[in-house]
Amino acid sequence: MQSSITLTVPPNINVFSDDELYAFCLANPELHIERDENGHIIIMPPTGLESSFTNNDLQTEVSIWNRQTKAGRTSESNGGYTLPDTSMRVPDVGWVSKERLISVVPEELKKFAHVCPDFVIEVPERRTGSESDNRKELENKMEKWIQNGVRLGWLVDPHNKTTTIYQPERKPETKPFAETLSGEDVLVGFTMNVADFLAF
Repeated sequence: MQSSITLTVPPNINVFSDDELYAFCLANPELHIERDENGHIIIMPPTGLESSFTNNDLQTEVSIWNRQTKAGRTSESNGGYTLPDTSMRVPDVGWVSKERLISVVPEELKKFAHVCPDFVIEVPERRTGSESDNRKELENKMEKWIQNGVRLGWLVDPHNKTTTIYQPERKPETKPFAETLSGEDVLVGFTMNVADFLAF
């Protein structure tokens, strides 16, 4: 499967405002599109079915917890967030608290709202011969999430059966799937043992 490509926009050309970016994404629904903090457009092919299964299983676990706590809202891998550094990023799973959503105008939620999720999960795509490249891309993306205000992030890697945990002002910590993960003070009371429900 083809890896992502980045389109570089000349600095003197303002090609995509936030509204234009949203319109561009609507016009190309078959593509997974993001924008980095430099205005570069990142285009990725749809995920393979195996990755889609994994993303759905992870998102379901977070959604069940959120349904019980009613502490915020959960997004899946099509929900775009416009971040403080002007990038527009889409996590495989995102969760944003009620406290952060209060500042968002309801009309803005119909597009790529200017809000940073509190929690994200990213999953490397299982691509033949290119898992390491995709993993590196996501490690960089996870660092950007944290820099923009994400309080807790998990990089769940089915290939290596590990989860790398990202938090502000801490070094990333990697745990095996057999070890139970905690939502800590972000997803309060949420725990997950990846090995219990993901099929490999």
